[in-house]
This record gives sequence, C-alpha cells and structure tokens, in this order.
Amino acid sequence: MGLMDLQKMMKSAQVMQEQIQKQMSEMRIEGSSGGGMVKVTIDGHKHVLALSIDPDVIKPEEKTMLQDLILASLNDAMNRADEAMGDQLAGLTAGLKIPGL
Repeated sequence: MGLMDLQKMMKSAQVMQEQIQKQMSEMRIEGSSGGGMVKVTIDGHKHVLALSIDPDVIKPEEKTMLQDLILASLNDAMNRADEAMGDQLAGLTAGLKIPGL
C-alpha cells in the first residue's frame, strides 16, 4: 500500500467519522417505562434532551417508584441508542472489518 493509498484511506475515515458525528447529533431515541408513564428522549451522543412524566405518578408517597421509572427510562433510551448506532455503523462501514467496532 502506497502513501497515496494510505492518505486516501485516512481522508475517507475522517469523512466517515464526520458523518457519524452528524448522524448522532440528529438522532432522537426515546426510552420509556411504566407503560409510557415516564419517557426520556436522548440524542445519539446520549445527551438527555427531554423528560416527560405523567402527572399520575407525581405523588410524594410514590417518590421511590418515580425515581425507578426515570432510571428505567434512561437505561431503555441508552440501550436503544447503542442499537441504533450499531445499525448506523454497520451501514456506513458496509461490511468492512474495523477492529474495535
């Protein structure tokens, strides 16, 4: 492999990385728990963008349950983000065997 080929490959990898970063920023993933009573929306970078709580679960005596529902929603959203990113990477790399991905 010549120097020019290596430079092309590096440039291609940089473009691919920029595409992935853009897609991650634009991605919206929702996680929920309690039958949709608590919903969390994150982007592909796993930044929380929105939190929605059904008024029926906002009761002082249900504080522990609400906390559990919020955590479950966040974990659901994070898992969905991981799955979505795996799908995106598989599409972008088109079957390339890249170590660590």
